[in-house]
Amino acid sequence: MHHPRTFMDKFFLVIKGLCMGAANKVPGVSGGIVAFVGGFYEEFIYSLQKINGKAFKLLANGRFRSFYRYVNGPFLTLLIFGMLVSYFSVSKLLDFFLERNELYVWSAFFGMIIGSIYYISKDFKYWNKKTIPAGIIGLIIGISISFLNPAKENDNLIFIFFCGMISVSGMTLPGLSGSFILILIGNYVLLLVDSVNALYDTFAETIRGDFSFIQNKERLNTLTILSVFTLGSASGLVTLSHILGYVLKHYKHITTAVIIGFITGSLGVVWPWKKAVFKTDAAGNTLLDSNGKEIITNYQRYFPDVTHSETWWAALFIILGIAVLLVLDWYGKHRKK
Repeated sequence: MHHPRTFMDKFFLVIKGLCMGAANKVPGVSGGIVAFVGGFYEEFIYSLQKINGKAFKLLANGRFRSFYRYVNGPFLTLLIFGMLVSYFSVSKLLDFFLERNELYVWSAFFGMIIGSIYYISKDFKYWNKKTIPAGIIGLIIGISISFLNPAKENDNLIFIFFCGMISVSGMTLPGLSGSFILILIGNYVLLLVDSVNALYDTFAETIRGDFSFIQNKERLNTLTILSVFTLGSASGLVTLSHILGYVLKHYKHITTAVIIGFITGSLGVVWPWKKAVFKTDAAGNTLLDSNGKEIITNYQRYFPDVTHSETWWAALFIILGIAVLLVLDWYGKHRKK
């Protein structure tokens, strides 16, 4: 049995949730790494695995307290509360920086991904005739994805549900960043920036007693997308924790090798020095899509026009990103056992 948590324990759980939510939003760092380093990964997966047939029976019979206890409710509630808070605060911050200077944000992400490759592979001493091919397959998938044209935003609700499942994969799999995959499939900004901000604005308006958003078709659309995404995330957390429990038990080394390869291969996706190439018509005017956004056809990856000082700053942010993970790693080692 768990000993009852003190107030400080609870407070730190919320903080850990905050960090996990923030990490989950950052492409290349998975929430799972935070859980891993913070030393609550196993409890997290174990609690999620408790959301099973028995838990639903308790719910169906109206035995809410037993259900809450059975799924380690206090722990999950505090963690998830932290994650939700961070989704809003971090998303506003990211928005601010992405508008001001995209290059530096991507540089920091790039560094964090390099850091997390180091983090996962440093203790991995199992390269053999099974894991090497697995790693190479991961690498090839990663590289080929980074040279695909970025997928178009897709707001088909079934697809959004699937995105929700993917985006939480990082929570349960400490090497895989869910939000990173959302970038690959083209829905990162839609799901983790736009829709979260729409919800934030809706809350703010409701508190002011302004209900005009009910007439705002685009806003309602975004909120629908967010709810489907949330549903997908919730079901993803539960189903993935069961599947992962199984896979990691039986094929731990192969899985890790694939992830190391995959993340290394897809560094190209977050390559900071890239410049979007927009779709133009014959006269050279930039074309817009139905939402009035420019249509990105590809990225110019080599030598877009950035100044020397920007390049130095970007390099600094990459080092900063790597440092974040090294500090996490150091903390994980020196945490009181």
